[in-house]
Formats: sequence, structure tokens, C-alpha cells
Amino acid sequence: MHRFYIDPAQSQQKILRLSERESHHGLRVLRVREGERVVALDGAGTEYMCEIQSSRGEELSLKVLQKNFGNRVPYQITLMQAIPKGKTMESIVQKATELGVHRIVPLLAERSVVQLQEESASAKVEKWQGTAIEAIKQCGSVWLPQIETPVSVATFLSKGERPELPLIATLQPGAQHPRKFFAEFSEERKRLPSSVMVWVGPEGDFTPAEINAIRGSGALPITLGQLILRSETAAFYCLSILNYELQTPGLNAD
Repeated sequence: MHRFYIDPAQSQQKILRLSERESHHGLRVLRVREGERVVALDGAGTEYMCEIQSSRGEELSLKVLQKNFGNRVPYQITLMQAIPKGKTMESIVQKATELGVHRIVPLLAERSVVQLQEESASAKVEKWQGTAIEAIKQCGSVWLPQIETPVSVATFLSKGERPELPLIATLQPGAQHPRKFFAEFSEERKRLPSSVMVWVGPEGDFTPAEINAIRGSGALPITLGQLILRSETAAFYCLSILNYELQTPGLNAD
């Protein structure tokens, strides 16, 4: 069954009118027809089972038949991702969305090749948001991740955020397997963390000064194995491991 995205602000009516982009995709690419059953996702927790009411002109209208509300998982993962060059960030956003990330904070690290001005940063965020929308349509998630404006490591740290379990993937000696920190957290609190933040650096890792600042904020150093991974591979690895650990039966977060 085809899936479409509907802005939450437009999803309170019995008849949903898709955006120009979504309508064009449905009419010109998927070639849907009146009476066909489809799904609309608002990215805010609701799935709408719909029937195409009208496919006239360039706008698709959907009649809502049923609403299904999705529960959030009992944890939130924030990916602190140094922006890589080229279109790699789009792939990271796509896969992170499919892996259920709650929030993505693009980082302008000192070793990042990409350095954005305010206008280009806004355009990038809009594009990444579009990538995330396509990803929830593909995987069927009812939750759209929050993608923030790119920020430097120092600027973000100045906000003083304190997730329950902050981690940093690093090549430096002394990094531990992520399971060690999950085991210690669970042993102390008898549950899993409800909020996890993981920092993933650029090619060549964060600078020593950045690592010291991040670790100084409380982030625990984790190793990703013996091989040196590309930044995007490191992100996928981290999110996969975190989901595995956070879905341990019998230790759900409160």
C-alpha cells in the first residue's frame, strides 16, 4: 500500500489534501486512482488509512477511513553527527530515520570539510528534512525525527544538555564497548536509559580539544571495533548497537 506524508497542521480534517510534491508523486509516479486505498503519515504519531477521493488536476485528496496512533519507544536517541562532504549526510539522515532516531544534530566540527553559512545551512536542513520524510514513507514510521540547524561542538556544549547516557565514538585509547556502559547504567538504576546521545566525528575523528570538551560534558568513550570506519558507517554502527541494547527484553526504560 502506498504511503504519503501529510503535514500535522493539515491532518485534522476528514479530507486530507496532499502537498504539491506529494500529489505529483502520487499522480505522476505512482499513478494512483480514485477509490484506491493508501496510507498517510503525519510524522507526529498518527497513521491515516485513507481512500483516494479525488485525483483531478494536480491535487490529491484523501478521505480518512481510520486513524491509528503509534506509541513511541520508551527511549530517545540523539545522533550528534559531524557533517561529511558531498551527499553523505543525506544517506545518514535516511538510515538514521529508518533506525528510529529521535533527533539529529548536524555538527560543524573543526575537521569537517563542509562549513556552512546561515542561508546554505537552512537549505541543507530543509533538504535533509525531505530525506527524512521519504524515509518514514519507506519504512512506515509514524514519527519524523527532529533535524536541527548545524552547530559547532562548542556552541552545542554551551547549552548544557544532560542526556541520561551520553556516548562518544572515538579512536582514542581507553574507549570501551558500548555494552559496558549500558550494563553499568542498568546495574545502578535497574532500568535502561530513557535518553541516549551519541557523538560521531568526521573523517579523522574529532580534534583532541573537541574530544576533551565532549568528554568533559560527561560523554563516555566507546569503541567501534578494530577497524577504522567512515563517518557514515560509524553512525549506522552506533545506531544499530544502541537500538539493540535499548530493546533488551525486561529492561524497558520508565
